[in-house]
Amino acid sequence: MNQKNLITTIIVVALIAAGFYFLTREDGKVSNFEECVEAGNPVMESYPRQCSSDGQTFVEEIKQEVISNDKIQVQYPTSGETVTSPFELRGLARGTWYFEATFSAELVDANGNLLTELPVMAEGDWMTEDFVPFSAMISFSTPQTNTGKLILRKANASGLPEHDDSVEIPVAF
Repeated sequence: MNQKNLITTIIVVALIAAGFYFLTREDGKVSNFEECVEAGNPVMESYPRQCSSDGQTFVEEIKQEVISNDKIQVQYPTSGETVTSPFELRGLARGTWYFEATFSAELVDANGNLLTELPVMAEGDWMTEDFVPFSAMISFSTPQTNTGKLILRKANASGLPEHDDSVEIPVAF
């Protein structure tokens, strides 16, 4: 009888331990967007993307990337930023990016439709090779898409293609 009680006790303890393990583990629990996608849940193709699991919605975190190179630094909007009309474009560009203290900016939707085009003015002495601040208020018509891009074009008085340069910044509306 002693051996039978020992085996029964071991089985009961094993069942309790197994039950505790299965009840307390958090496999399958989703706590962020990446885990939601990895679990195979549907993703809504919005901007930013959204994923739903067990009645919770997780939104993709978009890294805001500052556009910067050795010729131009855009402080706002950052890559992927949501913009509404009007918004202020701000940044720094080398004096060589300007001609007569201006360069051009275009805002297009995802289909390439032009929403607005305007000159951007230097806010200082542009006759230098150093960075010169710029800003412009950009107003635009209602876009037909949820995303687009802001295109900043280097002033090219010569018209020669080898002097063309531009920066494209993805934006959301």
